[in-house]
Amino acid sequence: MNPFNEKPRQIFKTFQNWQQLYPKTYNKREIDPYTKARIILMNGTEFEANWFSHQLARHTDNNDLRREIAVTRAIEKQQQIKISLLKPSNESILEHTISYEQLAVDLTAELAKRELDCNVKNALDFALLEDFDHLYRYANLLEMEQGIYAEWLVGRYTEIMPGRPTISHHRFPMDNVKRSIDAKNSDVQTVLNTMIITAAEQQTMNYYMNVTAFASSDLGRRLYEEIALVEEEHVTQYESLMDPNATWLEMLLWHEYCECYLYWSAYMTETDAYVKNLWEENLSFEIAHLHKAVELLKKYEGKDWQEVIPDGEFPAPICLHENIDYVRKILGDTVQFTSDRENYVKVKDLPDKADFFRYQDVINPNVQIVPSHNVIDTMIRKRGADYRFQVAPNPVPELRNRREDNTSVGRKPNAAPSSSFYCNKD
Repeated sequence: MNPFNEKPRQIFKTFQNWQQLYPKTYNKREIDPYTKARIILMNGTEFEANWFSHQLARHTDNNDLRREIAVTRAIEKQQQIKISLLKPSNESILEHTISYEQLAVDLTAELAKRELDCNVKNALDFALLEDFDHLYRYANLLEMEQGIYAEWLVGRYTEIMPGRPTISHHRFPMDNVKRSIDAKNSDVQTVLNTMIITAAEQQTMNYYMNVTAFASSDLGRRLYEEIALVEEEHVTQYESLMDPNATWLEMLLWHEYCECYLYWSAYMTETDAYVKNLWEENLSFEIAHLHKAVELLKKYEGKDWQEVIPDGEFPAPICLHENIDYVRKILGDTVQFTSDRENYVKVKDLPDKADFFRYQDVINPNVQIVPSHNVIDTMIRKRGADYRFQVAPNPVPELRNRREDNTSVGRKPNAAPSSSFYCNKD
């Protein structure tokens, strides 16, 4: 599909009244896990587009342009709030969190498997293991506090076991900034991947930052606080991959194109009839927004859309599905890596005075105060073992003991074996 070739609706006619804006919520006991994941993804995509538009409005003094984007922005905020209200009121914050982390794992794996830029793929694979571990930590808290097995919430499509332990995710902020792509010389899928993953991780960060204070226990509040700050690291990493040299209106075009692509992907892969209709409706809205962006690019920068996106035909749709074998491979190969400025290196190859170690000493002076460790340690003391769902033993032998939380892997030299990252071009 090429959305530039579609006839757009009149933007004014895409505003909705209050009756139209309030959707039918899903049944949390019957909904497909990936339908929930798509809802979270599209919520985050709309937030990213809306927030980008606000930043654009704050960086131009042209009130005619500000008025044009204000109209589109208001509609996108309607879209976002309607999508967010698909979540039912009887689904707890923690239950919903499991879906956030399943999305993070399976979306990241899906993007990594099709990514041709080695720098971008390495970034995806690196953070994948961290979101995978977050799923494990939240799942143990859920079982402890609500008696719910997260494996049923994820449909047993995603394993629940330790990844790179969360205690090792805390890095000096400078080490999270990576090399950016050049959109004009990159594959369209690569540009979309950087935008999609940034929006998804930003939504996760925002969600955790907002709900931390509403967690029902001190243990939960502390865990959300820790992981929210890791998600800030992930947003820093992913946003640094995006092309910083594109103009504001070029990026507006990319944002609208990305939204069209994701709604089309969601429509093409959705299994719930009611939600599928919403994706189709929103796709028509976004096609109108895209054509408005084309108009603004031409009017204010004198550029045709083909100068920014030479071929408007969509890549294959993003499909959320199980990625157990892929996650296991990345876990077995790269668990012992950390980030060092633009690169990823084994912990043993860092100098003794590296910023990573200095920062770890500041934020994790002893493991007993680290929330992600305390969740598992408390679970083990209460139940005799942690909670897991796995189809085979953990590919990292050092992470197989269910009666002890490993706090050395990923932060101490030689705490586990690792080989290397690999590129899809290899």
